[in-house]
Amino acid sequence: MRRLALFIALLAGAASPAAQWRIVGPGGGGSLYHPAISPHDSRTVLVACDMTGAYLTRDGGAHWRMINLGQAVNAFFFDPTRANILYALGDALFRSDDTGDTWRTFYPPNSFMSTGDDHASGSLQVGKQEVPPVTAFAIDPSDSRILYLARGTTLFTTFDSGVHWEPSPGLPGPARHIWVDPKSLPGDRTLYIAGGNAFYTRRDGKWRTSSLPGAIHSITGTAPIFYATTGSKVYVSTDAGAAWRECALPGTGGEVTAIAAAPGRPQTAYVSVAGLRTLTRGLWGVAKTTDAGRHWEMAYDSIHDAWLSARFGGGWAGNPLGLAVAPLNPELIYATDSGRVLRTNDGGKSWNQAYSQPAADGNWTTTGIDVTTSYGVHFDPFDPRHMFISYTDIGLWASDNGGASWHSATRNGVPNAWVNTTYWMEFDPTVRGRMWAVMSGTHDLPRPKMWQRTAPETFSGGVVRSDDGGRTWRVQSIGMPATAATHIVRDPAGALYVTGFGRGVFKSTDGGEHWTLKNAGLAAANPLAWRIVRDPKGALYLIVARRSDDASLAIPGDGALYRSTDGAEHWTRVALPKGVNGPNGLAIDPANPSRLYLAAWGRSARPNAVDGGIYLSLNSGVAWRRVLDRDQHIYDITIDPADPRTLYAAGFESKAWRSTDRGVTWKTLPGYDFKCGHRVIVHPQDRTHLYITTFGASVWESTNPVPAGISK
Repeated sequence: MRRLALFIALLAGAASPAAQWRIVGPGGGGSLYHPAISPHDSRTVLVACDMTGAYLTRDGGAHWRMINLGQAVNAFFFDPTRANILYALGDALFRSDDTGDTWRTFYPPNSFMSTGDDHASGSLQVGKQEVPPVTAFAIDPSDSRILYLARGTTLFTTFDSGVHWEPSPGLPGPARHIWVDPKSLPGDRTLYIAGGNAFYTRRDGKWRTSSLPGAIHSITGTAPIFYATTGSKVYVSTDAGAAWRECALPGTGGEVTAIAAAPGRPQTAYVSVAGLRTLTRGLWGVAKTTDAGRHWEMAYDSIHDAWLSARFGGGWAGNPLGLAVAPLNPELIYATDSGRVLRTNDGGKSWNQAYSQPAADGNWTTTGIDVTTSYGVHFDPFDPRHMFISYTDIGLWASDNGGASWHSATRNGVPNAWVNTTYWMEFDPTVRGRMWAVMSGTHDLPRPKMWQRTAPETFSGGVVRSDDGGRTWRVQSIGMPATAATHIVRDPAGALYVTGFGRGVFKSTDGGEHWTLKNAGLAAANPLAWRIVRDPKGALYLIVARRSDDASLAIPGDGALYRSTDGAEHWTRVALPKGVNGPNGLAIDPANPSRLYLAAWGRSARPNAVDGGIYLSLNSGVAWRRVLDRDQHIYDITIDPADPRTLYAAGFESKAWRSTDRGVTWKTLPGYDFKCGHRVIVHPQDRTHLYITTFGASVWESTNPVPAGISK
C-alpha cells in the first residue's frame, strides 16, 4: 500500500521523499590534508583528503559532514569579516555562502574537470577549452570583496566579490601561496607570493624576487615572519622573505613536512617531523617554537587514539601531513595524517583523536570522516546483522549489530603481508560460520597505476578460510602460488573459483584445501584476472582487466571477457563492444542468462574518456549496444536480487545510477555525489535499502531511499 500511495503521489505531481545517505564504517583510515580553522568559531574546521572528498565539522571534530566538489581540495579560506563565507581551492576555486552547507564554482565560472585518465580526473575545462588551474588565492583582510588569485604567471584581482576580474600579467613566476600585508595601504596592497623556489614581493606596484632556501615542501606565516620546510630542514625569515636562516630542530637528519604558524602570532609555529635523531632516541610527530624558530621542542608525546593505534600501531599513520593553528588561540591545533584527525587544546601536551567514536560493545563507529576504499558489503546468510566490509589499507572489518559498530576481522590467522586489502568474500550457505576471503598486499586493483612498475605476478596474497564466523582464519594455498586474489565465487555444487591478478583462474573442489590453475583458452600469459560471474545455468564469465588505460598497447590481453561452460576447464573469448578495452564488471539477468550487462571503463583520450559506460547484450555477448554513455567510468553493475527489472551501477563521475526497465534507461540515484563510486549493493532483507562502496569514502548507506521500483 505504501508503494502504491507513493506511485499515486508521483502521478499527481507530488515530490517523493529525497534519498538520504550516511557513511558507515570505523572512521578515518586514509590520508587527510590541509586542515583549516575558522577565525570566527574555532569549532568550525575543514579538512581535505586525496580521494576528492572534503570534510566539515562545526562542533570541534565530534561530527563531520562530507563536502564533494568533484576534485581534490588543496586549501581552504575563511572570509575574515563574514563567518558564513568559505572558499575551497582545487583546480578551480569554490565558494560557500552558507558556512559550508552548499558550494558553487566561483572561478573560473562554468568550469569543470575533464574525465580523461585512469583516475577519471583530468584537466580544468571551460566548454571544450582546457584552462589553467587556480594555484593560489587570498582575501583582503579589511575588505573581503577584494580577492586575489593566481593562474600561471598572471595575478587576477576583483574588487566586487568576483563580478569582474582584472588580470595583472607580469608575475615573476608561478604562485603557490599569496599573503596580503594588512598594514599596507588599502588602495595599493603589499603582496607576498611564494612559488616553488622563489619568493615574490609586490610593493608600490613593483615586484621584487628573492630566493627561497630550496625546493619548498610547505610554507606558512604572517609578514614579516615566514617559515618554510625543505626535505630535512626548517627555515625562517623575519624580514618578509628577503633572507632565510636555518632553524635548529631538537634532533638532526630525518624529514620535516607540514608547518603551520599561528595567524597574527607567527612567533608560534608547529612543524611535522619524522626520524629526527638525538643521542638517546629518535623523534617523530610535531615540534613547536614560540620564539620565531630560535628554539624548538617536541610537542607530540601524549596521543589518545581510537582503533588505529590499537590495531596497527601508533606509527602506521605516520607523522602529520597537515597542521592548522587556530587564529585566536595558538594552543589549539589540528593535525592530519595518513589515517586520522588529531586535536590538541594545550599546545601539543596532549592530543585527542577526532575521527572515530567508541561504541558500547567496545568497537568503533565513524564520526563522519572516512577516507577508506571499500569493495563489498557482505552479509552472513544465517544472520544479516553479521556483516562485513572489504577494505583497502585496513583490510576486512566486521559488525555484529547491522553496522552500528565495527571491529577488525583480520587479527587472527591472516598473514601480515595480506592484511592491506580484502577484495571479496564468499559464504557457504549450507554451513553456519564458514566463509572465505580473498586478500592481497596490493590495493586499488585493477587500475593500471598499481602495476605499471611492478609485475602483477609478484604480488602477495591468497585465500583464507574461517569456520567460526570470521573470528579466526587459516590460509588455504596448496596449489596456489602467492597472488593478488581479487574475487571468489562458489557454485551450488561447492566448487570455488578465485581470480589471481597476474596469475589467472584457480579452482577448488574440496572447500579450498587444494587449488588448480584453470587458464586453458586465455590468450595472454599472466592474465589480469579480475572477477568471475556465474549465470543461472552454470556458465562462468571471466573479466580480464586491461593493461593500458588508452589501448596504446597492442597486446592480446588488453582487457577481455571470456566464458566457460565446463567449470573453467576451457575458456572462450567473448568479443567486447567496439572500442572497449576496460571491462570492469558484468551482471547477468537471472531469468534470462543471454541478457548481459557490461560495465566499461572508458579509454583515456585526453581531455576526456571514450567508449566507457554500460553496454547491453541480448545474445550472450554476440552483439552489444551502449545503454548509458553519460558516465564514462562505470565500475560495476548489480541487479536487485528480488526484481531483475531493477539494476544499479556506480562509477567515478560523482553519480550512482538506477534502471527499472532491465537496463534500457538509467537515472541517477538522488543524494549521492561522491566522485569515486565502486558498486551498489542491495540489503538482503530490505531491497529499498542500499549501500554504495567507494574509492575513498568508505560505504554510503541509504537511510531514506526512494523505493527501488520507482525512479526519480
